[in-house]
Amino acid sequence: MASHKLLVTPPKALLKPLSIPNQLLLGPGPSNLPPRIMAAGGLQMIGSMSKDMYQIMDEIKEGIQYVFQTRNPLTLVISGSGHCALEAALVNVLEPGDSFLVGANGIWGQRAVDIGERIGARVHPMTKDPGGHYTLQEVEEGLAQHKPVLLFLTHGESSTGVLQPLDGFGELCHRYKCLLLVDSVASLGGTPLYMDRQGIDILYSGSQKALNAPPGTSLISFSDKAKKKMYSRKTKPFSFYLDIKWLANFWGCDDQPRMYHHTIPVISLYSLRESLALIAEQVHGLHSTGGDRATGWIVEGAACREGTIPDPDVSFCPGVVPGPAPGKVKLGAPGAPLHQGLQSQGLENSWRQHREAAAYLHGRLQALGLQLFVKDPALRLPTVTTVAVPAGYDWRDIVSYVIDHFDIEIMGGLGPSTGKVLRIGLLGCNATRENVDRVTEALRAALQHCPKKKL
Repeated sequence: MASHKLLVTPPKALLKPLSIPNQLLLGPGPSNLPPRIMAAGGLQMIGSMSKDMYQIMDEIKEGIQYVFQTRNPLTLVISGSGHCALEAALVNVLEPGDSFLVGANGIWGQRAVDIGERIGARVHPMTKDPGGHYTLQEVEEGLAQHKPVLLFLTHGESSTGVLQPLDGFGELCHRYKCLLLVDSVASLGGTPLYMDRQGIDILYSGSQKALNAPPGTSLISFSDKAKKKMYSRKTKPFSFYLDIKWLANFWGCDDQPRMYHHTIPVISLYSLRESLALIAEQVHGLHSTGGDRATGWIVEGAACREGTIPDPDVSFCPGVVPGPAPGKVKLGAPGAPLHQGLQSQGLENSWRQHREAAAYLHGRLQALGLQLFVKDPALRLPTVTTVAVPAGYDWRDIVSYVIDHFDIEIMGGLGPSTGKVLRIGLLGCNATRENVDRVTEALRAALQHCPKKKL
């Protein structure tokens, strides 16, 4: 018997069924989930330190090496969002007093500055207005002046829509005995990126954008140069949770018996594994059982009730209702649910899909009379397009109208771009011409119906 009377009664909200709106997520992330990734999220739990889980972790590492285009053995997943990966990189590489050069042309550079200052590094921001990028000459001047141990650049600055060129920066950094750290959260899978060939020492990304996996896990890889810097520290990293030596062991990167570090998000890792598989697969389409429904499960060794998904419109990633599945479930075998937007994928095809969808979006936006925020086409991030807020409008009215009347999410600016831009994301399976048509028609209606101030 309880010895005390409960002071807090069961919340009434939790006594009702969970209700989730059906929305098309065309902001800068997270993105809609394809059926196969949703199905992975409905699978049964296994032990976080079981041999089956270690096998899944090893497959994820291979997938990260593929999408990063790296052979680095020190490649793993951080149990946290892209912010967590950024912090993991900085707390392991930087020690108090180290010189840290930061490309701060958007919110992610600003966050890197903040974390570096908390560590006690000597931080040198190269600040630019939203829409700016960095040239080799500008970076070389910073390297020569500040002699940093680490340079931070954002490949895809989702707050401004800028795609930062990377060719030559790794070689330049190494000439000055500096490591190169790159944020690819918004760019991975959507535009060419070659970690080893571009001389990137530390690369990280997130699960929830072009990979179409749930938020909460992040991908990271370290070169041998970066490993040497981390493993020769004079002080312990400030964070035990993000200590790469521990994480490297737990993820099987050091050829030593794995020791417990923390309980990993098993179900999220199922989904991440499937998202990497979808990128890797070369030729797959939507397998249908006939009519307008598609299969949800493939099961080995036992019968299973198929989960099915309504598929009247494949213009965005539809939902899936998985059925209980005894035995071993295989996702990705013939008959497993795949979205048509992920046909004939492969990494290069994924880049092509995003490039073509973004070009189509740019044309449709300009036809509406809207101005693209990033003027140089070569510097536009294919996954997240920024549009200058049209004169006389409040960006909040436009965003609210589009979600309220069309169930489509777009977003305003973030950090230094707040109030300046609208952000439209075409991420993974959402990067289709059909979705471009839907969002531009929604914007057309918003411009017609939202209040406009006289200038």
